[in-house]
Amino acid sequence: MATSLTKRTSSTEHRDPHSAPRSRGLYISPATVKLNHIYEQNRQRQQKKDGVKAPEPTATPLAKGKPRLLLMGQRRSGKSSISSVVFHKLPPNETLYLESTARIQKDSLNSFMDFQVWDFPGQIDIFDNPNFTFDMDAIFGEVGALIWVIDAQDDYLEAVSKLNATILHLQRSYPHILIEVFIHKVDGLSDDYKLDIQRDVTIRIQDELSDQGVENASISFYLTSIYNHSIFEAFSKVIQKLIPRLGQLEALLTSLCRTCRFDKAYLFDVNTKIYIATDSSPEDVASYEICSDYVDVIIDFTEVYGSWQRSPGWRAKLEQPPWPKRLEDQIGCDLAESGMILSDAQRPIILREVDRFLALVAIMHEGSYDKMPLINMNVDEVVKGLTEFFEITKPKETRVAGKDSIQGQMEQLALGS
Repeated sequence: MATSLTKRTSSTEHRDPHSAPRSRGLYISPATVKLNHIYEQNRQRQQKKDGVKAPEPTATPLAKGKPRLLLMGQRRSGKSSISSVVFHKLPPNETLYLESTARIQKDSLNSFMDFQVWDFPGQIDIFDNPNFTFDMDAIFGEVGALIWVIDAQDDYLEAVSKLNATILHLQRSYPHILIEVFIHKVDGLSDDYKLDIQRDVTIRIQDELSDQGVENASISFYLTSIYNHSIFEAFSKVIQKLIPRLGQLEALLTSLCRTCRFDKAYLFDVNTKIYIATDSSPEDVASYEICSDYVDVIIDFTEVYGSWQRSPGWRAKLEQPPWPKRLEDQIGCDLAESGMILSDAQRPIILREVDRFLALVAIMHEGSYDKMPLINMNVDEVVKGLTEFFEITKPKETRVAGKDSIQGQMEQLALGS
């Protein structure tokens, strides 16, 4: 469960009369994909002709390097346990044996979006430390979000006070940083008590910031525990705020659900079980838990029965006559694909690999197997679109240099569809 102090205003979406037409029906044809690329190319040519520069995402300090997440809070609040469970797959029961963090722990995670997680010791006050002066730019210069962990089973007044002081410091020098408050260790509390704690923490922070004249701080609150899926769902919401053009991903998944009549679709990071996007239908915790567990099952099977890295000699033998092709071209389907039936409602689940980090998981309607060929064609087109999306949104220094510009890649994809 999450709440936010910031109010988001909804605006009516106006469609450009010159924009690409939307596909209708069950099948997204390759011709429609080509037509969309043609419309996009014509729009960019017209902008160049009129001397109008195509809009680019606003530059932020995150563009300098990997986005960074800071885990901060009081001692024994559960910061190291969260990091170990989410990013290192440590079983929750084994976190009881973790030692208290004595120095800053830095983890670089190679995933769909390379980012860093810094775990700060709770006993260090970086803003008011008489013995040492910290380099604030080195710590906060490339931070995307600060995650403040509060132990809900302990006296949290001091933690709230330090959080308010931290927010006031950041608002003066680094107002772009998102503040995410994890009200943690709520697994043993009743639902009413959880909501009471969340309400009390929210009011205390909001009142203190209002007294200091801070009204527009971006602060969100989550009830979390490492013993259920709430911690993964909370991290999913945090990561989504750092993804450029998230709305386009959501629109793509929403279109897929509407076309194929899916109940729910998620784009998962398979290493962490964080979903980076979902469709616009109402959130369903049960659906997320089912899909998350299904990703776990697939990963377990992959680790036991998955492919292995062959030596260059093996690859050379397999690519010699009578099969004079690359090994990748000899494979009938280069994407991992799986499906199952839910016993309670007879609803199938489909999983499709996007790349080695991402997987598209969707819950289908009952009886959808009759239309699986059309559904597979639509899912294939969406996977191509997702691959192209992440290629376009990569930092410029990681893109292919020379003649293979992003526009050229888009044209090649359009011709190859």
